[in-house]
Formats: sequence, C-alpha cells, structure tokens
Amino acid sequence: MTALITSAILIILVLVLLMVLFTFIPVGLWISALAAGVNVGIFTLVGMRLRRVIPSKIVNPLIKAHKAGLGLSPAQLEAHYLAGGNVDKVVNALIAAERAAIPLKFERAAAIDLAGRDVLQAVQMSVNPKVIQTPVVSAVAQNGIELRVMARVTVRANIDRLVGGAGEETIIARVGEGIVTSIGSSSSHKDVLENPDLVSRTVLNKGLDSGTAFEILSIDIADVDVGKNIGAQLQTDQAEADKRIAQAKAEERRAMAVAKEQEMKASVQEMRAKVVEAEAEVPKALAAALKEGNLGVMDYYNLQNVIADTKMRDNIATTAKGDAPEGTIPKK
Repeated sequence: MTALITSAILIILVLVLLMVLFTFIPVGLWISALAAGVNVGIFTLVGMRLRRVIPSKIVNPLIKAHKAGLGLSPAQLEAHYLAGGNVDKVVNALIAAERAAIPLKFERAAAIDLAGRDVLQAVQMSVNPKVIQTPVVSAVAQNGIELRVMARVTVRANIDRLVGGAGEETIIARVGEGIVTSIGSSSSHKDVLENPDLVSRTVLNKGLDSGTAFEILSIDIADVDVGKNIGAQLQTDQAEADKRIAQAKAEERRAMAVAKEQEMKASVQEMRAKVVEAEAEVPKALAAALKEGNLGVMDYYNLQNVIADTKMRDNIATTAKGDAPEGTIPKK
C-alpha cells in the first residue's frame, strides 16, 4: 500500500515537472520550426525565455521569412524585437518588397520600423501610389480676383527617404504654397480658369518632394471656384480709410477754428469791459473838473451839444443805409 502511494506521488511529480518543462520550453514551436525546415535549437528557444523574448514572436516570422526565401537569422529578428520593433510587420514588408522587386534590406526595414513609420504601408505605397487631397487653397490673381482651388496629389513612398523625411503635411503645405505662387503670378484669373493645368505643371516643376518621404507623381486640379473681388474690396477699404482720415483732419481744423473764435470773443469781451470801465470814469472826471473850476458850465453845455450832434449824424447815416435808427420802427 505504501509502495502504491509512493509511485502515485512520483508520477504526479513527474507530470508536474513535465508540465513546467513544456511550459518553459516551447516544444510545439520547436517542432513547427523543424517541420518548416528552420534550424532553431531547443536551447535557443530556452535562451529566448531567459531573455524575456516571446518565442512565438520570433519563430513564426522566421518560418514565414524562410518560406519566402529571405534568409533571415533568429538573432536578427530577436535583436529587432529587443529594440522595440515589430518583427512580424518588418518580415511582411520584406516579403512584399521582394515580390514587387523593390530593393529593401532587413537593416533598412528595421530602421524604418524603429523610426515610427509603417514600413509595410510604405512598401504598399511604393507599389500602389496614394492620392492626397489638399484642402481648399485661396489665392488671388494680379487682377484682384480670388480663386479657390482644390488639388489631388498622387505620391509614391520613397523608401530611401522614409527615415528623416518629411510627411504628408509637408507635401500638402508645399503644394498649397505652389498653387498660391502660380495663381499670384497670373495676370488674370481667366488664364487659370482656361488652363488649370498650367498651375499643376508649375507646381510639379518646383520639385516639392525634395526632402520628403514621398515622390510626387502628378498634381491634378480637382476644382476651381471664383471667389471675391479682393482687389475692389481693398480699394474700397482704402477709400473708406482715406475718407475717415480726411474727416478727422477737417474736424481737427473745425475745432481749432472754434477755439480761435472763442479766444477772439473773450478778447472782445475783455476790451468791452475795459471800455465800460473807462466810460464810467468820464462822469467822475467831469464832476472833478467842474468842482475844481477847470471846466465851465458853458463848456459843459457845448460838450453836450457836440455829443448830441454826433448822435444825430450817426442816426442820419444809419437811415441812409436802410437801417432804422436804434429805438425806431423802419418804414416799409
């Protein structure tokens, strides 16, 4: 009875040991690799476990690459995996490039993948070009008419410039800049409407794909719309601004004239006050002259006669001019 219990315990321990061993050592992957003709040692798989590399992430792409005739080694794929790359996508890109007769080495593909670009999509774009549609670009011809242009840019990925090359945003910005320059150099908007291919040819000849990760194959004008008359609007705004400036200057001159008039009125009032003050001193002077004997009574009467005669002459002169004397009603 004791021997049976001991045998059962030994069997259980062996089964547990085998389960742990098969869990740590991917025997199934090793068998799959041998069946596919890929020489991957069992100790190599154990080393992957020790290096915290998922063996399936290396063995499955390696089998795929071997079947495609790429001749990659497990060390290359494992190094790319440890660097943070996507091994499966790199292998798929190499297979697609090899089928499309595009020269692409593993080192270049790995560098593109580590740079954050989709290397498989780049290879697919090299085979099947991509069409990028620009937003509506507003430009003004020399006659002041605005044109709204939308273009479609056909690009192909340039694998040699994927690392460090500019992306789609740069292509769109450069194409928009070229459209604005081309329309701005046209003497009339009618020239652009009659021959929109002039814009596409001019933009294409500028070599806008330099320094980018793409190669521009063609630029096609998809839509051209006539916008506002910017030239007339600018002239109207300028005329309105000139008008406001002239009005401001006229208001300034009017304010200066009003201030000058107020100043003159104040001076006249001041002079009148002085005259009234002087006239108030005349009776005092006459009284003093009479009291001191410097002026006789007859002299005073003669002075009053002269004053009355002067007033009469003033009234006659005023009546001759057609104005009624002060205190009278003019005759009709």
